[in-house]
Amino acid sequence: MRIALLSDIHANLPAFEAVLEDLEKQKPDAVYCLGDLVGYNVWPNQVISLIRNHRIATIAGNHDLKVAKIFPSQDSCSTEKSSDYAYKIVGNIEREYLLTLPRHLNLEFQLNDDSLNMLLVHGSPRSINEYLLEELPEEYMIEMLKEFNADILCFGHSHKPYHRIINSGENGNDHFHHLINTGSVGKPKDGDVRACYVMLTIDASASTKTTDNIQVEFIRVKYDVEKAARAVEMSLFPDAFADNLRGAY
Repeated sequence: MRIALLSDIHANLPAFEAVLEDLEKQKPDAVYCLGDLVGYNVWPNQVISLIRNHRIATIAGNHDLKVAKIFPSQDSCSTEKSSDYAYKIVGNIEREYLLTLPRHLNLEFQLNDDSLNMLLVHGSPRSINEYLLEELPEEYMIEMLKEFNADILCFGHSHKPYHRIINSGENGNDHFHHLINTGSVGKPKDGDVRACYVMLTIDASASTKTTDNIQVEFIRVKYDVEKAARAVEMSLFPDAFADNLRGAY
């Protein structure tokens, strides 16, 4: 089974459209989005519309939930640049959609006589705002993986993609866990300006006690970065957001 995982689109329509076009070629069996549809760019409503039209199962990100506290501005003549502009341009229907998104998704796969549990979150299972950075201590991650019974933990939030395998087995009995940060579709921070998403392949014929049943591929997709950056500069967003896109930081 091939599962596409994407996250942190951040209202970057050119990047998301490029990823959707690539998904048409890849033809995964399922697609999941790990949140943050809005923020940092000018097309939140268009991105949400595409997510819904393509029936992509989606969880809430921390930026998505900010629309509960930041409402459309009543001052139509305002020229003050602000990061809050991202949430003020979200439509009422789109706002309602974001606020009803689930916080996580838990999937279970049956492999031979064993099961494989995959947990999809935005930040971490403990907090939507927690950064699960690659260098976190193994002991900390094992404790979390056991607490939430996750063989595969998929997340975004940091915009820095990685795949880390941890063995929590004891007394010679291996138990491998996969930590997958999907990177960011619309605002990469790893020095590569291309949109990023993950293609996860699960082989039902292999044992869950090995690493052979899981394959993780990070797919990078070119898009019109300048179009997105110029849209930021022509809006009420801080110009620094455009620099972030051009430098992928």
